[in-house]
Amino acid sequence: MADTVKINSRNTKMIAHQGLFGLERGNTNLAFVAAGNREKYYGIETDVHRTSDGKYVCIHDSNTKSVSGLDMDVESSTFEELRSVRLLSVYGEHDLWDIRIPSLEEYISICRHYGKKAILELKTPLEDEYVKEIIDIIDKLGHLQDTIFISFHTQDILAVRRYLPGHPAQFLTGAWNDEVKQFVLDNKVDIDIAYPGVTDDIFDEMKDCGLEVNLWTIDDPEIAERFAKHGADYITTNILE
Repeated sequence: MADTVKINSRNTKMIAHQGLFGLERGNTNLAFVAAGNREKYYGIETDVHRTSDGKYVCIHDSNTKSVSGLDMDVESSTFEELRSVRLLSVYGEHDLWDIRIPSLEEYISICRHYGKKAILELKTPLEDEYVKEIIDIIDKLGHLQDTIFISFHTQDILAVRRYLPGHPAQFLTGAWNDEVKQFVLDNKVDIDIAYPGVTDDIFDEMKDCGLEVNLWTIDDPEIAERFAKHGADYITTNILE
């Protein structure tokens, strides 16, 4: 029976990438519930896109082909069109469950039900008004104070800052450099960084800047435990618990 890989995470907060992607199709209600049912996870991460009719759905890519076999552009499709797409299971099959693309509301409701932080990636550059719509949806569901916004896109982070000064947010990046450092410090956001390029010196510099550090996506127990021992604030993972 498939299960998570247990590690000594010390005081590091564990984030379930796309839900529990190591066991279920990522960014589905199955994956979100699988993470929600495990006490060790502090938060559940997902990616959000806007549909052509102004709804918000949880999917990683801008096209459904990799998760369904059906070639459909997410942002030029309606919510109902996307909802009609039957997703492949994590095993690449259609015959295990009837899996559909979740709405933002479903994801937030699952996080709230299981007492998990929502780690919400704004996947594409969004107009300020769309970021506000997302914020309002989460606020109406009573989970805004338990949501951390993350994005690779500076305009999304800046929009979050305009509407929610001081609210938890993390800038996603593949590397640490002077430009990234200046941006996060100027806008008082934390860092969500790909772990392979993070040396001890880089890690220490980020911490010396007063930043919380989230490392993605670590599935190797030895690497995760090394960063946990070094004082990582968060580790985003597909399978470690």
